[in-house]
Amino acid sequence: MTGPTTLRFRIVNVFAESALAGNPLCVVEDGSGLDPTTMQAVARQFNLSETTFLLPAQAAGATARMRIFTPVFELPFAGHPTLGTAHVLRALARGGDHVAIETAAGVIPVEARGDVWTLAANAPTWREPRLSREQIGAMLGIDPGDVGAAPLWVDTGSEQLVIPLASADAVERCRPSARLLAELAVGEKRRGLAYVWARVDAATVRVRFFLAKHGGLMEDPGTGSACANLGGWFVARGERLPLELTVLQGDQVGRPCRLGLSVDATGRIFVSGRVIAVGEGVLSI
Repeated sequence: MTGPTTLRFRIVNVFAESALAGNPLCVVEDGSGLDPTTMQAVARQFNLSETTFLLPAQAAGATARMRIFTPVFELPFAGHPTLGTAHVLRALARGGDHVAIETAAGVIPVEARGDVWTLAANAPTWREPRLSREQIGAMLGIDPGDVGAAPLWVDTGSEQLVIPLASADAVERCRPSARLLAELAVGEKRRGLAYVWARVDAATVRVRFFLAKHGGLMEDPGTGSACANLGGWFVARGERLPLELTVLQGDQVGRPCRLGLSVDATGRIFVSGRVIAVGEGVLSI
């Protein structure tokens, strides 16, 4: 590694309605002196679901470039890091209420109304999984009758298995098997993950996102990329558009997240959430 021995960082909570809710994110203000191995080590040090690194833009029209790392690997795109990083760019006076963030999945436009940020997702692609209702039920620890219609692998930047369930109660009752999730939820790009959802009412859905990791099971509190893929599910199914939904996530893990999902009449997908800054500091490496 060459460059600075100290890194300035900020901590924000995304999809948060209060200071200690939402999905936390670390944003390193300047990662231009870091190689990918060091970025990965820094993300492992913070041990949050994602850490992002701001870099000079390379694509035309982009405000800044962003790399996203979990503690164990790099992601091409993720929703809550995109919204949180946009909030930090504005705080650093490197953008206003309208920014365009360059990611490995393309340039993502993001805009704010106050502290509520909205990203425009990529157009979705999708395919059907080769799984029976019995296999999905066993994987999620629920009855086959709790599985709704037409689960799909959807990709608006990060591929995920989107599984509709018959009721919000079924979403609450999920107790997935990490082993079966790793064995059965196998996509073209990713494996061992499932995004389950059901309507609470006409304007609200309850969701949970499970990942098999290191032989165990993780539940993410607030997943913007999967929310965008839920929008892609509605597009793929030819559901009535436009639609606007409030997405409830994270209550089961003590980090309530509230996401906004809208799909316009042309099928464009938008994900929104409030971002709250909670800390900043300097990391010595």
